[in-house]
Amino acid sequence: MTSALLLENFEKLAEAPTGIPTLREMILQLAIRGQLVPQREAEHPVTDELREIRTRKGEYVKARIRGGVKVPRCVPSEDEWFALPDGWEWARVDDSGDYFNGLAFKASDWSDEGTRIVRIQNLSDPSAEFNRAKGPFPADRKASDGDILVSWSATLDAFLWDRGDVVVNQHIFKVIPEETVLDRVFLYHLLRVVIRRMAESEHAHGLAMKHINRGPFLSHPVGLPPLAEQKRIVAKVDELMALCDDLEAKQQAKRTKQAALNRASLQALTEPNGASLTAAWHRVRDHFDALYTVPETVAELRQTILQLAVMGRLVPQDPNDEPASELLKKIQAERQRLITEGAIRRPKPLPPIDLEEVPFKLPSGWVWARFPELGEFGRGKSKHRPRNDPTLYREGTHPLVQTGDVARANGLIATYTGLYNDEGLAQSRLWPKGTMCITIAANIADSAILGFDACFPDSVVGFIPARCLGNTRYFDYFMRTAKGSLLEFAPSTAQKNINLAILNSVLIPIPPRAELERIAAKVDQLMTLCDNLESKLQRAQTDADNLLAAVVHELVGSESSEGGSS
Repeated sequence: MTSALLLENFEKLAEAPTGIPTLREMILQLAIRGQLVPQREAEHPVTDELREIRTRKGEYVKARIRGGVKVPRCVPSEDEWFALPDGWEWARVDDSGDYFNGLAFKASDWSDEGTRIVRIQNLSDPSAEFNRAKGPFPADRKASDGDILVSWSATLDAFLWDRGDVVVNQHIFKVIPEETVLDRVFLYHLLRVVIRRMAESEHAHGLAMKHINRGPFLSHPVGLPPLAEQKRIVAKVDELMALCDDLEAKQQAKRTKQAALNRASLQALTEPNGASLTAAWHRVRDHFDALYTVPETVAELRQTILQLAVMGRLVPQDPNDEPASELLKKIQAERQRLITEGAIRRPKPLPPIDLEEVPFKLPSGWVWARFPELGEFGRGKSKHRPRNDPTLYREGTHPLVQTGDVARANGLIATYTGLYNDEGLAQSRLWPKGTMCITIAANIADSAILGFDACFPDSVVGFIPARCLGNTRYFDYFMRTAKGSLLEFAPSTAQKNINLAILNSVLIPIPPRAELERIAAKVDQLMTLCDNLESKLQRAQTDADNLLAAVVHELVGSESSEGGSS
């Protein structure tokens, strides 16, 4: 593929998930390799001017030692990282201008008045506040609009400064270009590619914060086109970057419009006083391809399905089903029997439910209830301190589930954080497989169902529904819908943190047992469809990214690729 073909497919390539950022980088790569505009034989190369610079600056690049040998200004063939177009000259970064490291300011140098100091954070974040210091300062450490600044620590990039007069802090080079061989804006583009290339090389060092040493940077080879070609390259880069800006704005507007349409369509499904459910579903069906084009939108569809499930709007009601009120009577009778036999303690009475405060109106046959009324409900246990005492875990065999395991579970807990031994088990409790877990610390109100017998600490609450309720998954579905608005389901509390008291008062919509089973089966079916849709959209995004990567590789992926194309 030539660069001309790239331009013909520009908009298509921009539609890939990483399209716009990748195209911006590709434009710069093509620009500094001579592949963005055609060469013209009549244009004067910078050979003579470059020779004068080398004579003035000396035979070797300053501050650059490789294996104890000074690096010469001439670039040997083994240092060439792409095929140089006709009329171009190899040079070193140091040949392109003078590079002055900023001043080392300390906090004690800062002042309420004086000149603003441009630090690394001011380059990477335009909203970051400036510190100030009182001068005077050397002219070569001050910057004004149009100056080139290169950050060689943390934020490894070049910048064309445009925010007024400043004094430059250390870890930033101020660049004074050699104007006989370089256009200022072309040099800015060139340095962006060089510093990013070095960031991925063995010259970048540091763990928490990467740095580039002055010597390797100044000796990095660069290709210099004729000045006239540089200006044409800059014009073409400006044109293509403006096109990227325009495409990016259109994509954002499209995403915003699509998100609003998606939200409105799904909201209509859950509006109790809105249009009929059938009509709302038809609108989603008729616009499905427009509503669901990226995996992120599927999450809202999943949430709507769960919300419809617990509102009684996902499957039809059957008037022949035994009402949920009868379920509650059976649960209460079973609990009373266990209390009489001494198997369990009598629970604290809950206040009556105020139907004026319920979140929505229930279908016929449904009732509101709370976790303690529906089965066993309580916090986990891990009494021993410290909790990471090795004596609790040595040769352990009993899984210990923590909040992170619940948060990562996606419905079914399949991992555990540790293994208690018998001593660890003795100071905790083993909850049975099928228990629903709810986190009340770290990851607030995440829920999932145990896929195995396990212990968990008091940062996790367990719920074992009464046998006559059957399906635990329904309660996990409810928790997923209620997670973001638990206080709406607990109107009697003013507390803003989630604890056992709040969960005790959460109102849960309970359908008839037969309908509960139909709901769980329908949700499982629809979630599988969502999984398939999400996978399809992810594959489409991957294919688009792969196509873009192939184009990038063909054009600039090989450092020996031929230059000079048009």
